[in-house]
Amino acid sequence: MRKNYILDTNVLLHDPYAITKFEDNDVILPIYVLEEIDTFKRDPAERGRNARTVSRLLDSMREKGSLQAGISNAEGGSLRVYVPERRKELSIALNPASGDHAILQTAIELRDAQPGKPTVFVTMDVNLRIRADALGLASEGYENQSVDVEALGSGLVELTVSAAVLEAFLSSGRLPPPADSKLYANVSVLLRDDSPQPRSALARYYGKEGELRALRVPREGVMSVRPRNKEQSFALDVLLDDSVKLVTMVGKAGTGKTLLALAAGLRRTAEEGVYTRLLVSRPIIPMGRDLGYLPGTIQEKLNPWMQPIFDNLDFLMVAGGGKRRGLRGYEQLLESGMLQVEPLTYIRGRSLPQQYVIVDEAQNLTPHEVKTIITRCGDGTKIVLTGDPYQIDNPYVDSSSNGLTVSADRLRGDPIVGHVLLTKGERSELANLAANKL
Repeated sequence: MRKNYILDTNVLLHDPYAITKFEDNDVILPIYVLEEIDTFKRDPAERGRNARTVSRLLDSMREKGSLQAGISNAEGGSLRVYVPERRKELSIALNPASGDHAILQTAIELRDAQPGKPTVFVTMDVNLRIRADALGLASEGYENQSVDVEALGSGLVELTVSAAVLEAFLSSGRLPPPADSKLYANVSVLLRDDSPQPRSALARYYGKEGELRALRVPREGVMSVRPRNKEQSFALDVLLDDSVKLVTMVGKAGTGKTLLALAAGLRRTAEEGVYTRLLVSRPIIPMGRDLGYLPGTIQEKLNPWMQPIFDNLDFLMVAGGGKRRGLRGYEQLLESGMLQVEPLTYIRGRSLPQQYVIVDEAQNLTPHEVKTIITRCGDGTKIVLTGDPYQIDNPYVDSSSNGLTVSADRLRGDPIVGHVLLTKGERSELANLAANKL
């Protein structure tokens, strides 16, 4: 049944092309939404760029007809801008000056004007959905760029084989997968035999070659960092494989995501010279006061956000044995340009050829921001996205709509993409206890 979808401002700031993604239904933008969009047009961040994109998109649509009367789309739906004759006030104690309430009033007015047609208010603001429900208005989140994070999977498959087959795999390091196994490229595989005292082996499925291969993780570890569980072994294997151009690593705090990515990046860049530079970046999403409140130069202001990266680099270069093997300290690597640590703000517009790129805390990015970053990658570049979808500081995304989980869901299975879920905390016994029970 055809429906009316009234879109909130935050939907367009998240995805400016949302107005085209409701198929054969009628999309309605209250005039108050356009007023709010206009206040963001000079914002230099992602919201400002999306606000300007919305304005340009709507302006181009005016060539097809009047936005007030409605413009039809190819799927049989329509888009229109609704302007109430006057701004009505709800007959309950809500702030009449609130932009959110003005949009709610418009949605209720449209619902009441067409009682036989379902009217749905679409917003990414959880509190606004609650208020809409309290007012008897049907509402839902914007799901076009959302995934079920619980169904994302671990990137791990367990297969039971005969003892003879496992022995052959241990000898050759290769094995054709069972005919009934449903494997996708770069999925991690735990092989177990069916003997009374079963043995196991770790492998990865190579989609192009159509075979399982033993993991290629150095016995001495990477930068003296040895995997402590099978998930970390899988992670290091795919991090060191140059044919895998994109790796998504998802896991809670203390599972080793950042440390493993940095260890592999330093190994392939500083030790082996496969890549010209190791570029490490993370979004600046303050959990307290913003960047401008901090004292000092821009570099000094950035240090609190980048300190977790430097802590891991210091461990790898000192405790991890980097200096003992003749590598320079990370400060010298920074000075030489072989190592670069900077916020994501400076990556937009750049081209990144032959580099090992690590984007930490990627769960705080929108899908569009992740797309922008990945499309910066030139020939020979490998990019690693790490993060925990349940620790999000960006108010405009959640565990199912952030760039990390959306990328992992939509891109995995491609021969140049790998995905690993890390579940076991290895930072310390105390950190693991806190992550699980607090």
